Amino acid sequence: MALLDKFSLMAAQYAEAEAAATNPFSVVLDQVLSPTEAVINGHRTLLLGTNNYLGLTYDPDVIAKSAEAVQKFGTGTTGSRIANGSYDGHQRLEQSLAEFYGRRHAMVFSTGYQANLGIISTVAGKNDHLLLDADCHASIYDGARLGQGQVTRFRHNSPEDLSQRLRRLADVPGDKIIVVEGIYSMLGDSAPLREFAAVKREWGAYLIVDEAHSLGVLGDAGRGLAEAAGVEADVDFIVGTFSKSLGGVGGYCVSDMEGFDVLRVACRPYMFTASPPPGNVAGTLEALRQLRARPVLRRQLNDRGRQLYAGLEGLGFSLGPEPSPVVSVILPEPQAAIEFWKRLLDAGLYTNVSLPPATPKSLSLLRSSVSAAHTAAQIDYALGLFAEIGRAMDFIPAEPKAGRRTAAHR
Repeated sequence: MALLDKFSLMAAQYAEAEAAATNPFSVVLDQVLSPTEAVINGHRTLLLGTNNYLGLTYDPDVIAKSAEAVQKFGTGTTGSRIANGSYDGHQRLEQSLAEFYGRRHAMVFSTGYQANLGIISTVAGKNDHLLLDADCHASIYDGARLGQGQVTRFRHNSPEDLSQRLRRLADVPGDKIIVVEGIYSMLGDSAPLREFAAVKREWGAYLIVDEAHSLGVLGDAGRGLAEAAGVEADVDFIVGTFSKSLGGVGGYCVSDMEGFDVLRVACRPYMFTASPPPGNVAGTLEALRQLRARPVLRRQLNDRGRQLYAGLEGLGFSLGPEPSPVVSVILPEPQAAIEFWKRLLDAGLYTNVSLPPATPKSLSLLRSSVSAAHTAAQIDYALGLFAEIGRAMDFIPAEPKAGRRTAAHR
C-alpha cells in the first residue's frame, strides 16, 4: 500500500471534478478589480464568497499604510518574535487590540488558525477538560488534538446539553474550558452566548469565544457577539482573525487573565512560527482604526446580509436559521451543490461550495458571504441568478410562494 492510498476516495472525487472542469476548490482569480469584483476565466465576475466583510482590502489608507511599512521594514520578519524580536508594529497592534476590547492583554498570531491552535492547545493541560460545540471550526478541534486536554463535544448551540456534561464532570479533577464561536462559518448562525455564559458561571468553568466571523459584524462597537450579548466580562479569552473584517492575514487573542504573557513562551504555534510581516501588520492596524471610526460599514454589511437572506428565503431556498453576513443555501447532495456553483460561476457569480465532512450534519451547502462594499443592486443581481438557476434545476418553485419557511425553521 502506498503512503497516500488512504486518500484514494478523496483523490478520485477531486480528479472527477478536475476532469469535468467543475472543481470549486481550484478557482484562479486572474485579476481582482475591487472587494466585490474579479476576473475569473476571462470573465468579469461578482464576488459573493470572499469573507471580505467590511470591504477594506482595497481601502486607499489601508493600502498606503501597508506599502509604507514594506518600504520601511521590508517584506518579512524571517523568524518568530521569540527568536528575532518584535517589530514596533507588532506591539502597537497588540496595544490597539487590547484597548479596543478593553482588555489588559493581547497576543498576535500569524494566522487565525494558529490563534485557535495555539491558545486551545496551551491553556488545556492533560488533566483539564475541553467542552467544544459540535459545530466548532476545524482549527478549534485541531487545537484540542494538539493539546493534552480531554475533549467533550456538546450539541450545537445547546446550553442544556453543555450544562448536563459539566454536571457529569463536576467531581472530576481539572479545569473545564468551554469553546464556542460568535457566528458559525458554515450556516451563519450565532451562539446563544448569554445562556452559555450563565452555564459557565454556574459550573465555575472558563469560556473561550472565537469571534472570527463576528468581529466587525456584531455589537455597537463591532467587538462581536460577546459585546452584543452583554457578556464580555464572562469571556476569559476572545480569539479572532484579521482575514475577515480587517482584510489581512493573522489572528489574535485578548484576555484579562492574570499571568497571560507566559503564553508567549508556553504556546508552541506562537513561539515557533515566523511573526506577521510589517506590511500586513500596518494594514491591519489601519483597518482596525477604520472599523472603529466607520460604523456605517457595519450597518451596510448587515443590511446586505439581510437583503440576501430575505431574497433567497422568498424564492423558496432552504437556508440556515438566521440572517447574517454568511448565507448558505442547503442543497440535497454534493454533486448538486457543485453543479449549482458551476452554473453560477459561468453566469458571472462566485460563491463557495461547502461539503461533508466539513459541514454540520453532513449538509451540502452553497455558501455566500456578503460585504459592506456590495451594493443593493449587486445583491439583487445575485438573487436573479439564484432564481434562474434554482428554477432550471428544480430546486425552487417556478414562482415564489408567500410565507415559505426555511428548512431550519420547519
